[in-house]
Amino acid sequence: MVWRYRWSCLRVLSSQFLLLLLGMGIIALTGFGIDALRHAVDPSIPPPGWMPPKLAALPPKELLLFTALALLAIALARAVLAALNGIWTGDLLQGRLVRDLRTESYARLQRLSFRFFDGQTSGSLINRIAGDIQSTRLFLDGVLFQIVTLLVTVTTSIGYMVALNPGLTAACLATSPAVWIATALFSRRVKPAYEEAGKLNDQLSQKITESLRGIHVIKAFGREPDALQRFHSANDSLRDKQRQIFRTVSTFVPSILFLSQANLLVLLAYGGLLSARGEFPVGTGLVAFAALLQQVSGQVAGIGNIANTAQQCLRAASRVFEILDAPASIRSPSDAKPPRPGALRFDSVWFGYGDKPVLEDVSFEAQPGACIAFFGPTGGGKSTLLSLVSRFYDPTSGRITLAGDDLRELDLEALRRRVGVVFQDSFLFSTSVAANIAFGCPEASQAEIERAARVACAHEFILRLPAGYDTVLGEAGIGLSGGQRQRLAIARAVLRNPDILLLDDPTAAVDPGTEAEILAALETAMAGRTTFLVSHRPAMLRKATRILVLDHGRVVQTGTHAELLDQPGCYRECMRHHLEEQGEDHATA
Repeated sequence: MVWRYRWSCLRVLSSQFLLLLLGMGIIALTGFGIDALRHAVDPSIPPPGWMPPKLAALPPKELLLFTALALLAIALARAVLAALNGIWTGDLLQGRLVRDLRTESYARLQRLSFRFFDGQTSGSLINRIAGDIQSTRLFLDGVLFQIVTLLVTVTTSIGYMVALNPGLTAACLATSPAVWIATALFSRRVKPAYEEAGKLNDQLSQKITESLRGIHVIKAFGREPDALQRFHSANDSLRDKQRQIFRTVSTFVPSILFLSQANLLVLLAYGGLLSARGEFPVGTGLVAFAALLQQVSGQVAGIGNIANTAQQCLRAASRVFEILDAPASIRSPSDAKPPRPGALRFDSVWFGYGDKPVLEDVSFEAQPGACIAFFGPTGGGKSTLLSLVSRFYDPTSGRITLAGDDLRELDLEALRRRVGVVFQDSFLFSTSVAANIAFGCPEASQAEIERAARVACAHEFILRLPAGYDTVLGEAGIGLSGGQRQRLAIARAVLRNPDILLLDDPTAAVDPGTEAEILAALETAMAGRTTFLVSHRPAMLRKATRILVLDHGRVVQTGTHAELLDQPGCYRECMRHHLEEQGEDHATA
């Protein structure tokens, strides 16, 4: 990404190099002014070696004025260039690099399969997009630019110092190896600490996220003190780890500063002796050398901050690029085919989230317009089976075909446009009701949105909302009942006019009266479409052309509702218990 913005980086680095040269000019001119003025006051003191004759002939006051104006001009140029450098750096980092990292990371998250999200927490992903990207950009201005600046400054300054006095230079830089050794030891020690702090920060964010999303559960069971205690524990663990890092940094940086500043003692002792003997000029020699040494010492002292920043950046960058480098296992092939209408077939499909299979050797065929229902105990693989139809996951073995074409050979976006999904937990966005319904078809007209709402029996309650279809919903649809959220989700799926409809227990959160309305609406919505349905409600299961009973990932029974009631097995037992609870008898069923 740095290479992508190489010209902007070069502009920033070039401006920093010019700032360095101007700083060198100030040092040289200051030393020149001191020696020139000393010579003007006392001609027995030799003038600067590079002083032009015209300047040497100036009276002391005019020479002082000339030196002051020259220093002011250089300082003004340096201030303007420093301001431009700050603008260019900010534009490069915040205006481009951070923006692009966020955009590319978020876009990558949109393309990754559910498997990636199964192994991540929302708190960790939010921290990466919001916080770690900011830390990653520090690599550019806090590490890369600083290292280049350090190398150029130190090389140029030492070259100048050697030109002034090689022996004094060697003596003053004798402590430099100790600085590099200390830096290497510091980096080795602080790296695992930053990694652990990152994990603890993720855990803290996750606890905050869970507590806010589950606040009603916490309050309902009176567990506020316990939630607060868990937060304190996570917060204290992060604080303790950061304290450890701060102690290490707070010891290391001053130590480096002390080692670098100790060189001034050598300069005052050795350089002062040389000046006292008349072997080293005061202005262009001792004063200039002190300024150069101070500049080198400042850069060397900055190694501590660079090493500290580098470890933060490396930890943050590894987490950001874990997203950017994650393989998109669910994607369209290069020679993707457009999906065609036809029968959808599962052929010896196996699937598992880990080593343990969730679906085992599942085979069936759904003809166009058929309604296939899936019934079974919780964890039997019913919702997972629906996820395979939309290619949220791919089978670990076997294949799923549509009109004879393997789903993995089809264009993924085109396939999903042909599939309408109503999840068991319907998620709504913090936008208007109309925008939620039209989420899959943003180009839909108001008439089409209202038509879909009527199919889902949502039109009447929408009109009773404060602003009707323009009512802006709260986070995750807060303020609506479960049944209302579900009906909006059904309208969202129906609006796409899909060839395949996936219904994951669509009446689970509605009352019996609303269930009857939704059943009537779904019967219209399912007409002419291949429908896959997960439900335990007899009224829903009666609509199915065929019911597959799943137990531990295997199809153990198959048939219509009436046929399965006549077969011994878990379906008949479950229906009998359900009907007894509803006060019905087998004959009525």
